[in-house]
Formats: sequence, C-alpha cells, structure tokens
Amino acid sequence: MPATPTPMIQQGSAQTPSGAAKLSPFARVANAVSWLAGRPFTFALCCLVIAAWAISGPFFQYSDTWQLVINTGTTIVTFLMVFLIQNTQNREGAALQVKLDELIRATREAHNKLVALEKRPEEEVERIREEVEHAAAKE
Repeated sequence: MPATPTPMIQQGSAQTPSGAAKLSPFARVANAVSWLAGRPFTFALCCLVIAAWAISGPFFQYSDTWQLVINTGTTIVTFLMVFLIQNTQNREGAALQVKLDELIRATREAHNKLVALEKRPEEEVERIREEVEHAAAKE
C-alpha cells in the first residue's frame, strides 16, 4: 500500500470561511488589476482612450501639452502595472513551485533532487535538465 503523502502546509494561517488564506490589501489589488488588465474590455477601453486622444489632436493643435498628456499617462500606468503584475506573477510562480515540489516529494519514482531546482545555479539546472532528458530518452 503506497504511503499517503502528508501535506506540507503550515497550520494556523489566517483562513477565510471558504478555506483560502486572507490576502494582504496589496495582493488583493494586484490580483484585481492583473485580472482586469487581461480582459478584452480593458484592451478595448484603452484603444478608445488612444483614439479619443488622437482625434483630439487637431482641437489642441497637436501641442506639446497634448503629447505630454498621453506620454505621462501611459508612463505612469506602465510603471505601476509592472509592479502589480510582477507581484501577482511572483506569487503564482511560488505557488506553482510549491505544488510541483509536493508532487515530486510525494511520488516514489520522482527524484527529490528536483525539489527547489529553480533556486539552484543555472549551470546545475542545465546539467540536471540534460540528465532528465537523457533518462526520458532511455525509457
């Protein structure tokens, strides 16, 4: 009978009624903005903003201020989005690594040397990748 894997989840963390851990306000905002940024509606809205800006060009005689408005707006949005999306990606990547590490740990045939592989030097990762490819080719 195979051993039942024991979850490696820390007990006592703050949980919501649905069982999900409570996120910090920043993480909630980052998730919401990241989700909204990827929606077709958001893309369409941004296209409309750009179109409205372009159409307003003759009204403002294509002035430096007219150009500065779009340059400043897009720079600020881009600057803030980089950090929000990076935060979301970091958490999603870390969660995925934990899930994969747990699968490796719980599987008899898996090699435990693969756990936390993403934290090892690039040369070691490449060497192990070649070993895994070689072993897979033999099977």
